[in-house]
Amino acid sequence: MGASRDYIRWLRSKVGHERIILNFVGGCIFNGKGEVLLQRRGDSSLWGFPGGAIEPGESICEAAIREIKEETGLDVEVKKLIGIYTDPCMEYPNGDLAHSICIGVEFGVLGGTLGCDHVETLELKYFPLDAPPPLFCMQHENLLRDIRQKRCGVID
Repeated sequence: MGASRDYIRWLRSKVGHERIILNFVGGCIFNGKGEVLLQRRGDSSLWGFPGGAIEPGESICEAAIREIKEETGLDVEVKKLIGIYTDPCMEYPNGDLAHSICIGVEFGVLGGTLGCDHVETLELKYFPLDAPPPLFCMQHENLLRDIRQKRCGVID
């Protein structure tokens, strides 16, 4: 289990299911066909972009690189900011409430081997931009919209 889950678990032990502010980073990895990598999540079985929570003391780029490695097995670099997406009314399957801030970036693959742990990540698959499955939250839907429209620097 990733360190961010430990931090969130610790925080939740203090506040229960109450609404808290959580900061996440994740984004898109393309293959040679221009398809985007999506992750089927262990908490909901729904699809989304790989990524996760920013740890205390971590930069956005450090968190992004760590989360992608943990969830996909890939070594990446952050290429560019696509956008910042907020959802003040996020509710997770376990009843946790959050005001979620998600920073969406484009990654370049440097190495590693694509694979998943079958716990946090149930499946990894590349999808054409015009035929993705439904995504688990509106923030990811908005990130996908901006990727399709080749927008960058979006604040949503």
